[in-house]
Amino acid sequence: MSPAKPSSMTVAPAGLGRVCRVVPDLLEKCFEISYLVKGRTVKTHVVDPSGTKSALGTNDGLLKRLRIPSQPAKGYYPVQLRFDTSSSSKVSAAVEILASQGGIEARGAIFTRAEVVDFILDLVGYTEDRPLFLKRLLEPSCGGGDFLLPAVDRLLAAWQASGNKGSIVDALGGAIRAVELHRRTFAVTRQAVIERVEHEGIALQSATALADMWLMQGDFLLEPPEEQFDFVVGNPPYVRQELIPAPLLAEYRRRYPTMYDRADLYIPFIERSLLMLAVGGNLGFICADRWMKNRYGGPLRSLVAEKFHLKIYVDMVDTPAFDREVIAYPAITIISREKPGATRIAHRPSIDRITLRDLAEELKATSVPSGSTTARELPRITNGTEPWLLESPDQMALIRRLEQQYPTLEEAACKVGIGVATGADKAFIGNFEALDVEPDRKLPLVTTRDILSGEVKWRGQGVINPFTDDGPLVDLRKYPRLRGYLEARKEIIAGRHCAQKAPWNWYRTIDRITPSIAKKQKLLIPDIKGESHVVFEAGELYPHHNLYYVTSEAWDLRALQAVLLSGVTRLFVATYSTKMHGGFLRFQAQYLRRIRVPYWHDVAEGLRKELKEAAKSRDLQACNRAAFKLYGLSREERAALGGNGE
Repeated sequence: MSPAKPSSMTVAPAGLGRVCRVVPDLLEKCFEISYLVKGRTVKTHVVDPSGTKSALGTNDGLLKRLRIPSQPAKGYYPVQLRFDTSSSSKVSAAVEILASQGGIEARGAIFTRAEVVDFILDLVGYTEDRPLFLKRLLEPSCGGGDFLLPAVDRLLAAWQASGNKGSIVDALGGAIRAVELHRRTFAVTRQAVIERVEHEGIALQSATALADMWLMQGDFLLEPPEEQFDFVVGNPPYVRQELIPAPLLAEYRRRYPTMYDRADLYIPFIERSLLMLAVGGNLGFICADRWMKNRYGGPLRSLVAEKFHLKIYVDMVDTPAFDREVIAYPAITIISREKPGATRIAHRPSIDRITLRDLAEELKATSVPSGSTTARELPRITNGTEPWLLESPDQMALIRRLEQQYPTLEEAACKVGIGVATGADKAFIGNFEALDVEPDRKLPLVTTRDILSGEVKWRGQGVINPFTDDGPLVDLRKYPRLRGYLEARKEIIAGRHCAQKAPWNWYRTIDRITPSIAKKQKLLIPDIKGESHVVFEAGELYPHHNLYYVTSEAWDLRALQAVLLSGVTRLFVATYSTKMHGGFLRFQAQYLRRIRVPYWHDVAEGLRKELKEAAKSRDLQACNRAAFKLYGLSREERAALGGNGE
């Protein structure tokens, strides 16, 4: 297994089993010996410290005899040592577990359909009509070869079309580098590559040599830096942080600034792949689109904005892009190491070869064909850490105008919050009347089911409140009924992650409960909805964690309800929110805070009345008419919201 973070030293050839200038204390570490053939690293042996103990006794004791694990092939000789100078044996152990035991879910393996692979290879320019044997392609997580095998086909076709009669191993050995962590998958893919190359009439010995030069088993994120590549393609692993062993996650965070907040594993894969692009090189990935708008994607968006060009974005949500149905919200991004510029955009194409081939030609054309209904171009998508806004130009113009003219929701004296998460609803939540605790230790609870009709219809649920009004947890000795209730459910409550981290606070809810929130009038908004679903609550109930809420010290909440039910609010949320299957949106706090509204004192009295009446009647057309007046929308801006401009 490759070392976690090796340092390197190049040494003069000293015959098999012998190298010079090895610092003695490093011999207690794990290291590798690489063999070169005509300047290319083709074989690496890991040396166990237990096999390096006999001293040669010359050059002041700095020469050591090394036992090579296996006899290298003729013409190979050791020229480089890479030492694991980190102290993290736990990192190595974690990598070993993933390399030997990880299942498909743990590895984040999602297999891409052949038509989509060819589409991406076309978009980055890895096509047979180019001298691919003079270029270099990287696949950082090759899996079963979804991208690797078609790339090999194209490389061999380009080589054969060139009429070159030289050694194919010499010519193509450095043209591809594919990395795979999982050993069994690596072995299967290596054999598939050998068979694919043999199928083109190439001798087994040469096919095997090419496979061994192209493929590398190890953790792409921990491998030493290499030379740059003209193309990077693939489907990086989608692995949540919870599935990454803690020592390995810490090492990734140490190495990769983009491994920020709740970032998934594909984020550092993109970072490292981008930094390995040659000038003018193209990266083409299909992966989840969450990072393009979510908070955790900020550092990666900043990197792209600063040093790269987002050339092409293709929304693949709700398309059969993979060999099985997955909830991955995928998008294809083509990013180049060149001066930033405009971005070509397409949405949800049909997955067939002819459609994708024609779309690739449109997206790569010098200019978007006039009258194209499938491709368009938007300027200035990337802007520091800001979310990427990939909607239509007229909608973007409206958003930008409102953002320049009006304050945010919270700047206009409104507050956005989220309801309580308990971590054990079965223990903390139940019928309000039946919760056998002191009266001031429970609160009536409103859930998404209570507001399905558009009005609050409370079903009688309540939540246990273990906090004082000032914030700390209550002393259970002062509340015997509460103590008895919690003790009876301690196994469930104390088993939560938050309780195990702080066992002295075992009975707290994940979120602190602030009883005063229940007493405030508020607007309740479910997280996931196709359209705005905003419900007025009169100040009697505490919201559950699937509900966001808005309160205000300035705005009349009925008037604000009309604004939040309007098409303007949906445009803001749709622009900044990540999309869900079926066209649903996430009405989360981070997106709600993006909404712009006037200050309440700037709203005319007649318009205030119109807004409130529209909300109370739940007349969505009336809400839109009043909101359009509020924002002063022109006919063209109204049309941008999907209507006819009226």
